[in-house]
Amino acid sequence: MIKSLKSVFWNKSIRKKIIATLLLVLVYKVLSVIPVYWVDTTKLAAIIEANKWLSFFSALMGGGLSNFSIILMWLSPYINALIIIQLLWVIVPKIWDLQKEWEQWQKKITKMTRWLTLPLAFVQSYGMIVLLNTLAWGTIIDLSDTKTVLMAMTIVTAGTVFLMWLWELMTEVWIGNGISVIITAWVLAWVPSVIMSHISAWSYPLFAWLLIGTLAVIYVIIKFTEWNRRIPVIYTRTGREEKSYFPIRINQAWMIPIIFAVSLITFPSIIWQLMLGSSSQKMVDLWNFLVAHFSMTNPSWAFILAYFLLVVWFSFFYVSITFNTENIAESIQKRGGYIPWIRPGSETSAYLSKVSWHLNLFGGSFLALIAVLPYIMWKFMWGQSIDFIVSGAWLIIIVSVILDIVRKVDAEMKMYDYSKFN
Repeated sequence: MIKSLKSVFWNKSIRKKIIATLLLVLVYKVLSVIPVYWVDTTKLAAIIEANKWLSFFSALMGGGLSNFSIILMWLSPYINALIIIQLLWVIVPKIWDLQKEWEQWQKKITKMTRWLTLPLAFVQSYGMIVLLNTLAWGTIIDLSDTKTVLMAMTIVTAGTVFLMWLWELMTEVWIGNGISVIITAWVLAWVPSVIMSHISAWSYPLFAWLLIGTLAVIYVIIKFTEWNRRIPVIYTRTGREEKSYFPIRINQAWMIPIIFAVSLITFPSIIWQLMLGSSSQKMVDLWNFLVAHFSMTNPSWAFILAYFLLVVWFSFFYVSITFNTENIAESIQKRGGYIPWIRPGSETSAYLSKVSWHLNLFGGSFLALIAVLPYIMWKFMWGQSIDFIVSGAWLIIIVSVILDIVRKVDAEMKMYDYSKFN
C-alpha cells in the first residue's frame, strides 16, 4: 500500500491534481465560515444549538447555516435544479430527444441547470431568512428593511453560484466529481470531533463497539457498491462471435433517493416551525400531531417505516428516469450485439428493465436500511441517540467516492505506465 501511495505521488500529473483539489476544498471551507454582514451569528448559533431539528438541517446543508455564511444554501439549489431538469426529461419530449446527441445533450442540460439554479437560489434564500426569523422571533434579519433583505439574498445567491463554479472547476481539475469530493471532505471533517467527544466522555467501550460497527458497515457497503449483475452480450459484426458483458450495478441510484426522502420527510417539521406563531389552535394541533409522528429528533415507528418506503420508492423513480433501457437496447443492436436467448429490440429492453427492477429492489432496500438504521438503534436504546463514527447514509457517499477515485487514479497510472513505452 505504501509503495502504491509513493508511486501515485511520484506521478507529477496526479500530484498536481491532488494539490489543486485540496486548495479548492480549502477555499470552500473558508467560504463556509464567512458570515453575511447583517446577521447576528451569536444568536443564530444559540438557536441552532437549542433546536435539534435545525442542527440536523444545518448539517444537511453543509454546515453553512450555523453562522449564516455566504454559501448558506450550499449546493441545494443546484441539486434541486438538477432534479427538476431530470424530471423534465420525461415530460418534455425535446429534452428527451437530445440524448441521442450525447455531447449536445450534456451541454444543454448543464446550461439549463445553471440558469435554473439562479432563481431557485434567490427564492430559497428568502425562504431560509423567513424560517430563521420565525424561529428567532424576527431578530436575525429585519424583514421590514427591504434593502437589507435584498442585499442578504443577493450575497447568498452569489455564494451559491460561486460554489457551483468552484465545483465545476474541481471536476475539471480532479479525476472525480467535484460535488462528491466537497461532500466527502465536509463529512470527514466531522470525524475528529466525534472521536474526541467519545474520548473526552471516557466512553471507551462504546467507542470501540461503534468503531467495530463502522468498519463492518464500511465492508458491507464496499461489497454492496462493487457488486453488479453482468449481462452477457454477443457481438457478431466482425464475422465471428465475441462475448462481452454489460454490467448493471445493484446501487444504481447512489445517494439520490436518501436526499429526496429526507427533503420530503422533513417537510412537516419545516411547516411546524413556521406554524408556531399561528393563532389557529386547530392548525397548531394538526402540525404538532405530524411532528410527533414524523420527527427526525424523536422518530416513531411510523416515521421509520415511511422513511424506509420513501427511499425505496425514490430509488425506483430515479432509476426509471436515468436508466433508459430502450436506448441501451438500441445501442447494442446497432453494434451488432444481442443477449443470448433474447431477441434484439423491445424484448432486450424489457429484459434489461426486469433485471434492473430486481436489482433495484435489493439496492433500494439496502439504501433504505442504511438510512433508517440509526433510528432503529435509537428505538432499541430507549431513546439514547447512538450512531456510528460516521452516519451510515454518509458512509455510502464516502465509500462510493473513494472507490471511484481509486479506480480513476489506477486507470491514470496505467496510462502513465503505457506512455513510458511509447
